[in-house]
Amino acid sequence: MARKAPSAPATTSLTPGQFSATVTAIASAFGDPTRRQIYLFARDSDHGVTASQVAEEFRVHPNVARHHLDKLAAAGHLEVAIERSAGAGAGRPSKCYRASAEEIELEAPVRTDDLVLALLGRALAALPAETAESLAEQVGIEYGTAMAAALPSSDLAAGQRSLRAAMQSVADALTAHGFAARTERRDNKLRIVNNHCPFGDVAIEHPVLCAVDRGMVKGMMGTLHGSLEPSTAASLAQGDTFCATTFS
Repeated sequence: MARKAPSAPATTSLTPGQFSATVTAIASAFGDPTRRQIYLFARDSDHGVTASQVAEEFRVHPNVARHHLDKLAAAGHLEVAIERSAGAGAGRPSKCYRASAEEIELEAPVRTDDLVLALLGRALAALPAETAESLAEQVGIEYGTAMAAALPSSDLAAGQRSLRAAMQSVADALTAHGFAARTERRDNKLRIVNNHCPFGDVAIEHPVLCAVDRGMVKGMMGTLHGSLEPSTAASLAQGDTFCATTFS
């Protein structure tokens, strides 16, 4: 992916931190192939697009469509307006997303995240299966613990939050990280369902990466509610239509 050259002189430099932040922001916005296509779909629309239109066009859950659109909007690549569709009646107005005035060219998509994930997958595959899964889960636990610690202090009353409230906070945090998560009760068990996996095809090739997801949930729940042992009940990498982490 390449941006049009800015008007500033080519000698203008960024500090290492600024450069890293810029690359991270671009990769976050366009590193996902579906998100790139959604951006192009919105850019080519004369009237903008809604989450339901994107969901229908790309055959994804509306929550997944909304996540991608909001991610692009947060990065400044889409503008958001609240509009009522013609003939929509008295229903709630919809968010309409339009490409911003900023010109973005997607000739060479950023592949950094894919490369890192592929390297991680291959590194784990070189280890004994049990060791690899334990390592992947531990990485997820440490990252999930850090995610929970970064939440507002009002959300960190460990042991005082109900299981359902803690799970909702975890689902919200996972959604912010690209998982499009929600909570639900099924067969008398509470579970967190992810309709989208940010690991993409790499997780299908290396299902051990699912242990990172489980570890993130475990780390966050341990901080927000108390020690629990979640289990993977469904996995996109194993052929299911969604990922699900269950608590008894």
